Amino acid sequence: MQNYQAILKKTLITKEQLQVRIQELAEEINHDYAGSEGLLLVCVLRGAIMFLVDLTKHLTIKHMVDFMAVSSYGVGRRSSSGQARISLDLNTDIRGRDVIVVEDIIDSGQTLHSLLQLLGSRGPKSLEVCVLLDKVERREVNIPVKYRGFVIDNEFVFGYGLDLDEYYRNLNFVGVVDLEKYQGNEG
Repeated sequence: MQNYQAILKKTLITKEQLQVRIQELAEEINHDYAGSEGLLLVCVLRGAIMFLVDLTKHLTIKHMVDFMAVSSYGVGRRSSSGQARISLDLNTDIRGRDVIVVEDIIDSGQTLHSLLQLLGSRGPKSLEVCVLLDKVERREVNIPVKYRGFVIDNEFVFGYGLDLDEYYRNLNFVGVVDLEKYQGNEG
């Protein structure tokens, strides 16, 4: 695996920009759920974990956190099947609760669409989406996003929870991969 500096085309979102926007999102959630007794944040693993941690640092309202691992990409597939495969499900019953799904990035929207249908069938009081990065131009299905960090172009990004062949999630910024220099697992 190459050093990230060798494949970094540009820094898309700095550490400072991330933290400012995350605090703003938390303030919106604090306002919107001020009276909620049952807010549950559902973190979609693995990419959203850094976003979730920083988001919760700014939440002043009563809330719980749970985790799901979801994929719509089978082995050897490069496009979404459109059907979410749950490899880790919630431990919390969401019936009658306010739920916010916390996601790192939305592109086609297929996986999140399936996840929202599944969670909606479990009877939550409300179900919303909070996403850090949104590739709106890649959308194939409509996803109602209530809390959006940044709209980004259709570029291959990594860092701040987003992996590049499972590496570089620990970076404190979001970068764009230089595809001419990247020698990843492409096949």
